[in-house]
Amino acid sequence: MELTAALTADRAALLALIAKLSFRLGDFTLASGAKSDYYIDCRTTTLDAEGGRLSGLVFAELIRQHAPQAVAVGGLTMGADPLVSNTASATAWWQLAHAGVPAVHGFLVRKALKTHGTGRQIEGYVREGAEVVVVDDVCTTGGSTITAIEAVQAAGMKVAAVLCLVDREQGGRANIEAVIGSAPFVSVFTASDVRAEKLRQG
Repeated sequence: MELTAALTADRAALLALIAKLSFRLGDFTLASGAKSDYYIDCRTTTLDAEGGRLSGLVFAELIRQHAPQAVAVGGLTMGADPLVSNTASATAWWQLAHAGVPAVHGFLVRKALKTHGTGRQIEGYVREGAEVVVVDDVCTTGGSTITAIEAVQAAGMKVAAVLCLVDREQGGRANIEAVIGSAPFVSVFTASDVRAEKLRQG
């Protein structure tokens, strides 16, 4: 579900925080190697106390709407880390407040297999056949999200949906959709939404 005129209070507050805390204009080189006149570091928002609370609530609602059968939420460390923790916690609070609303567990995907200990690439919830939601904070080309998706699939789990906090509108959506089949890709905001809010704030 993209940003619309029917933006909820939580989403409006989250957008305002991302624009205030995470959006910067300048000359930047992205992880993909591309140049950009702006940078969005969502971790400054998702690790903020209020930003973390809001992002967890918004993602929990999206899971309830688009993948109610999912039993876990996870993504590639470290951009997804605060989103995973805050979302899992938000669903647990919902479960306490509303009987019959299931909570989801969390998992984190390493960029590569551990070379010691258990040697696992996924930490946390791992169950073969489980339906899970993959999350990321910023999607540019989709590379980090796809790494997480491939690790999930290799572990025998099924991707029920992919959620992204900010889509930079640079091809990530198409690349991700190409590997998840019929599962939905949902971005909360686009980079255009964040830029517009930043300009509105002055």
